[in-house]
Amino acid sequence: MLQWISNIELPNWKEWIQVLILTAMIYYVLRQFKGTRGSAILSGLIFLYVVLYAVTSLSHLDVLNWLLAKLMFYIPVVVIVIFQPEIRRVLAQLGRRPWRNNGMTAQKSLVEPIMEAVQLLSKRKIGALIAIEREIGTRTIQDSGTRMNSFMSAELLATLFFPHTPLHDGGVIISGDRICAAGCLFPLSQKEEQSKLGTRHRAAIGITEETDAIVVVVSEETGAISIAYNGKIRRGLDADRLRRTLGSMLRRERTGLSRFREKIEAGEADLSDTVLMNMDEKENEG
Repeated sequence: MLQWISNIELPNWKEWIQVLILTAMIYYVLRQFKGTRGSAILSGLIFLYVVLYAVTSLSHLDVLNWLLAKLMFYIPVVVIVIFQPEIRRVLAQLGRRPWRNNGMTAQKSLVEPIMEAVQLLSKRKIGALIAIEREIGTRTIQDSGTRMNSFMSAELLATLFFPHTPLHDGGVIISGDRICAAGCLFPLSQKEEQSKLGTRHRAAIGITEETDAIVVVVSEETGAISIAYNGKIRRGLDADRLRRTLGSMLRRERTGLSRFREKIEAGEADLSDTVLMNMDEKENEG
């Protein structure tokens, strides 16, 4: 027994690094796909494939076994089709380019106009869906509605959602300090745990799964106020909590990452900048 144990060759430090990297990649992929409808479908397909392959092998059904083996080459295509929304969201996050100056100004001034409009709509139980664009563009979603490019004001924002007006059915997108589009169709979240939510709340979560937008939602049934970001939603916010949350999320024009990358391009970055970047990113996430 000791002889075969002594024959075991332990990996060197390079192989350990590769194992850690692969583990981190697999964990990230599983975390992104966890709870989605695609994960349940893929699990069912894998289970069915394993059962059929085992049955055909044990029963010596060579033709069917050969056919199942050939189907293995098409699994990547099946994964892409099933997880298309999740893959698109992950690629959008990886493709963010915050080091480019996209004209996004400090949006803290939006807090009070949004608060005034949302409180009015909540009091009258008028549904609303307001998305604040950040670093990932929403041009495709804007094209589904009506372009406006109007100056931001509480009166205009509230008017857009009043019933029986042409643009009340859909979402509003704010870019910078202007209302750029209204009556937009937001993508619906496909996560199973969100299936019990209403269409407006699922749309709020859906756009935050594909972009880094911040979305404020007013329920038409109850007048309750919610806020969605990064694929998650916080419901039942009062005015003070909504003001604090919006103020916290919109308080900075650029992230530490964007400032750091600008310094890299200018050749001015040093070790202290990397520390500040990490602290700033953690603060923003909190």
